[in-house]
Amino acid sequence: MHTLIFFIIAISILVSIHEFGHFWVARKMGVKVLRFSIGFGKIIWSYQKQPGATEYVISAIPLGGYVKMVDEREAEVAPEDLPYAFNRQPLWPRIAIVSAGPLFNLLLAVFLFWLSLVIGENGIKPIIGSIEQGSLAASAGFTEGEEIIAINGKTTPTWTEAIGTLISAALDNGQAIDIEVKDLQGRESRHQLKVSEEDTQDPDTLYKNLGLKPWTPKLKPKIGKILPQSAAAEAGLQQGDLILSADGTVLDDWTQWVEYVKNRPEVTIRLVIDRQDVQIPVDITPKRVEADGKVEGKIGAAVLVPEDLLKSITVKYALSPLPAIPAAFAKTWDYSSTTLKMMGKMLAGRASIENLSGPISIAQFAGQSASIGLVAFLKFLGLVSVSLGVLNLLPIPVLDGGHLVFFFIEGIKGSPVSEKIQLMFQQAGMALLVTLMVLAMFMDIGRLFR
Repeated sequence: MHTLIFFIIAISILVSIHEFGHFWVARKMGVKVLRFSIGFGKIIWSYQKQPGATEYVISAIPLGGYVKMVDEREAEVAPEDLPYAFNRQPLWPRIAIVSAGPLFNLLLAVFLFWLSLVIGENGIKPIIGSIEQGSLAASAGFTEGEEIIAINGKTTPTWTEAIGTLISAALDNGQAIDIEVKDLQGRESRHQLKVSEEDTQDPDTLYKNLGLKPWTPKLKPKIGKILPQSAAAEAGLQQGDLILSADGTVLDDWTQWVEYVKNRPEVTIRLVIDRQDVQIPVDITPKRVEADGKVEGKIGAAVLVPEDLLKSITVKYALSPLPAIPAAFAKTWDYSSTTLKMMGKMLAGRASIENLSGPISIAQFAGQSASIGLVAFLKFLGLVSVSLGVLNLLPIPVLDGGHLVFFFIEGIKGSPVSEKIQLMFQQAGMALLVTLMVLAMFMDIGRLFR
């Protein structure tokens, strides 16, 4: 229910802004709007100020929406409404009305990123942990303990910002990525990272090939947060429990315990724990989980991180309102260009279709980001709003971009494209979109089973 509720909230906001863009500009251009609908299907709520005014509607299926304007191509129009029909407007007003939906989505993304930057968030400092041998990071000369300061001149105060910026920059194949770092003594230096096209098939492959991992301090095997209905909860473990040994093996740090659990799915482990200076024997059976094609054991518990250590490796990242404006525009531009690049790579067969996400994945991300906090949810909304804006500007018939292509042709030839040709291309565009939707759903279902 949590996932479903936040998915509906996210889609409703994004669709409302998109359709409001069409609606607002249409009204400004003198086009009569008959209906403004959020959702499809059966109407569950409607409001109309007076007969002949715009009808505002909420429908049962919240996966889209539409703005119905007076248009002779769709229905018979009363003589008094002909001057307000969409199809009778000059070319530029029609272009403005069709462009408004995607542009409002991009402007919404700017606002959401601006708001998230002003609110700010706590993040882990981009301190590099152990470097994998043979990785791109090892070839570039990175060493453990270095902190990433900037990538291609862009400041990266948190690990999330650093990795996101790095992956975005890596899509520009053939260009070396300039990375500024500082060591434990505060001395600054630079590394150049070269990424080949084979490394950018999908973000997971790229991340693995980079070989960069955040620095993790050595922590005692002390239990922190416990997930409900997990193996840890069923075994009766409590926050603050210190694991002394497992099957007689003395445990020194949390990483050692994690590896021990991973290798023993559905195998009972005999623990000795220290709870308030009392040693207690506990039996725990890690649950079987499949991850990256491997079967692993999981107990559903996190390590307890000392408060002073947590403060030393985290940073509060926020901007004041004015500097946040260009930063928000830059972030929207970065996400837009990255989205277009990945679409181009997938069409050319140079990127995996694993990058496609359907409604199931989007719903999961909505729930997960909302669980993290307000800023994470705002950033998720901004990212999806960018995707929605960019997708709708693609030159595919039935999408806004397809209509803009017809308008472009009309501007060149001096007359509209015939309705017969438009209908033919729209049917082809609809078939393409349905195919993409089915493929995205197929990828979503595959992820669920994995």
